[in-house]
Amino acid sequence: MSHIAPRMQNPAVVVPGAMQALFALGTAAKKAGVPMKTLYMVYLRASQINGCGFCVDMHSREMKRAGEPDERIFGVAAWRESPYFTDEERAALALAEAVTRINDREDAVPDDVWNEAARYYDETGLGALIVNIGLINFWNRVNVATRQPAGAQIPVVKAKSGKGLAA
Repeated sequence: MSHIAPRMQNPAVVVPGAMQALFALGTAAKKAGVPMKTLYMVYLRASQINGCGFCVDMHSREMKRAGEPDERIFGVAAWRESPYFTDEERAALALAEAVTRINDREDAVPDDVWNEAARYYDETGLGALIVNIGLINFWNRVNVATRQPAGAQIPVVKAKSGKGLAA
């Protein structure tokens, strides 16, 4: 498969103040009590659904760096059939799928999906999940529209950390 060049720089970089605003929103949403490992799974699953190679690559690597075993990383794509997830994680993944696929059913986020998530997350946690799911969908759409390539973040991470990423 040939490499497809990006159409432009990421719009969040091009539009003055956008990246800072998005990072600020993301930082606030990450501090609302949902475990980061769960958020990484949510990011990965939404990115898989949206076909965002850049984000699938990045969030798989984040899960690996966070100590997740390969079985859980690979299993996110088929979490319903995989034994590697807790009920709380499954509720977050189901919510992520429903919010990502809002046009796939008459009731975009069915009560059973919402109620299951509400069993494990309080209002702040649910709010954090919804904001994080909205943000990853935003990033997916921006990256897919502008054809941001998978692995493009690796040189940036290497430069910031002074070391390579664990694959």
